[in-house]
Amino acid sequence: MQKNVNILAIESSCDDTSAAVIVNGEIKSNIVANQKVHEQYGGVVPELASRAHQKNIIPVVAVALKEAGISKHNLSAIAVTKGPGLLGSLLVGTTFSKTMAFALNIPIIGVHHMQAHVLAHFIDEPKPTFPFICLTVSGGHTQLVLVKAVNNMKVLGETLDDAAGEAFDKIAKTFGLSYPGGPQLDKLAQKGNPRAFKFAEPSVPNLDFSFSGLKTSVLYFLKKQKAGFIEQNLIDLCASVQYTIVKVLMKELIKAVKKYNITNVAIAGGVSANSEFRKIFEATGKEKGWKTYIPKFEYCTDNAAMIAISAHHQYLINDFENYNFIPLARWEL
Repeated sequence: MQKNVNILAIESSCDDTSAAVIVNGEIKSNIVANQKVHEQYGGVVPELASRAHQKNIIPVVAVALKEAGISKHNLSAIAVTKGPGLLGSLLVGTTFSKTMAFALNIPIIGVHHMQAHVLAHFIDEPKPTFPFICLTVSGGHTQLVLVKAVNNMKVLGETLDDAAGEAFDKIAKTFGLSYPGGPQLDKLAQKGNPRAFKFAEPSVPNLDFSFSGLKTSVLYFLKKQKAGFIEQNLIDLCASVQYTIVKVLMKELIKAVKKYNITNVAIAGGVSANSEFRKIFEATGKEKGWKTYIPKFEYCTDNAAMIAISAHHQYLINDFENYNFIPLARWEL
């Protein structure tokens, strides 16, 4: 009888502590502990994130194993986000994982965070067929990726400055919304007029992105307005900003699909949970004859299930790390 491949996966690249268990490629648990401490600062404070990971990681792992019905002694390997991310946060996850793997005398798998976002599409059906183009959009990254296989990805274009998710959060903060502002901006935008205000739509060569100009455009626009303008026009401001960001994202995605003549198209990352982005992406796909793929909401933001599915495929080809590997704050895909 063939032995099960049971992998515990841990994600700690930013401010969410997550653990998941995957058995023969099927997710059995996916636990996420959020960190509320950053709300009062309007953004992630790296030192506080690291301390929260230290507090959360043991109980999160314990719950993930219990929910999956797997003993630590039956694990085949432990996987962990190796990078990119906040170095202090990565250190908590990798140190815990290396120690546990060493104690159990099982392999450890280092997973690329952005590759895992793409492979989140392989957790559930329908799964994309190769090759496909994936637009991965999060708080730290905005990338167009050509995916030829689970272990063969090429970045076609990326942000030259700010990521789209960062633009959402920082502009939301300008509007007086609490952190994380992106989801709140999305909720308010659904009631507003997306064409009420026009903001800059930065355009850069090739298939790259830029969002710093949009943030500056919003800031200068608000400085010209009278007191109370934001409060009186908040839903229209949110809708207009969201419309602009999604328009910029879709413009480059359409160019990539046309250039490479690939009509299997996916989106991934935290911003793929944005309602307007999902709606416009699917509508564009129908109009242009694409086959579109969007992950479930729970697999869009940072989570260990996406680390687990990536680790499962790495396990099959014996792609393991030494116990003394170091996490990477920056790691090219």
